[in-house]
Amino acid sequence: MDFSLLTGSDPVTTLILMCLPMLGGVMLIAAALAGDGSSRQLNRRIKRLRSDSNVSPAMVQQTAISVRRSTVDSRYRVVDRLIKATLPRPDLLRHRLERAGLQPVLGRYLMICLFSGFAIFVFASFNLGLPTIAAVLFGVFGAIGLPHFVLGIMASRRQLKFIAHFPDAIDLMVRGLKAGLPITESIKSAGQEIPGPVGEELTRIFEAVKIGSKIEDALWDTAKRLMIPEFNFFTVALSIQTETGGNLAETLSNLSDILRKRKKMKFKIKAMSSEAKASAYIIGSLPFVMFILLYLINNEYVMTLWHDPRGNLMLAGGFFMFAIGISIMYKMVKFEI
Repeated sequence: MDFSLLTGSDPVTTLILMCLPMLGGVMLIAAALAGDGSSRQLNRRIKRLRSDSNVSPAMVQQTAISVRRSTVDSRYRVVDRLIKATLPRPDLLRHRLERAGLQPVLGRYLMICLFSGFAIFVFASFNLGLPTIAAVLFGVFGAIGLPHFVLGIMASRRQLKFIAHFPDAIDLMVRGLKAGLPITESIKSAGQEIPGPVGEELTRIFEAVKIGSKIEDALWDTAKRLMIPEFNFFTVALSIQTETGGNLAETLSNLSDILRKRKKMKFKIKAMSSEAKASAYIIGSLPFVMFILLYLINNEYVMTLWHDPRGNLMLAGGFFMFAIGISIMYKMVKFEI
């Protein structure tokens, strides 16, 4: 394959494109040779059990099942070692994935990051014709910033769904408590009736209590993973009631009323700040609209910003000031209740 047709006369880009397939092949070979060491060790133990004892295959299969949560982040030991070596806080990333409603598999997330960064690097290098350094910077942003941004959007949407249905779940718990059910059974019934993330999290709490965990520990683990103030109120109320006693149904009923009033206040603030947000959207979109219009009118005049180093500096400064302005307008229209 003639790389000069794709990269022109840039030897650095040609070297990068030649090394990327070789690096991918080396990683695939190393992963294939490493394999899943835990599964091979488990198969050897099963074979030794079958040969050394008169245990039936059904009993051996039951022995191989583990109720512990798996801490393996991928199918290959090489990738697991790479994750532990490169990620400073993998538990925080697992919580972030679970907050977005995804499985906490870090190997899959890293593969998505690498694919996203490589795709943006190729697009910036070939389609936009950017210099190699600028294309690499865009690729780094695509590998780190873009998946993080998408994951944040998914987590925010799931949190909004949780907040919308959580007062209804508390009302179901109150009805169960008034009917004579314990709090664990009330949480179970609410988890079965309420759809979406609320039902999933409540069912997860009930299962944790069922296998021997304390309800306070299960609630605080969920609160740490969700990071939702409404659920923190619920956790604090249950923890205080467990220590001091009292009418739990009345406490949860008051909490449900407070959460509904809090939600109503948020809607009022959103309606009052809608005009300022619309102005921020219009002002923030003007630079991009003008760039598109100038690109359609005079392509060579606008593309000087991409090909000239001075234009790259001007773009970097413009994006930096644009980010500062957006953050200031965001702080002005955002209110905490």
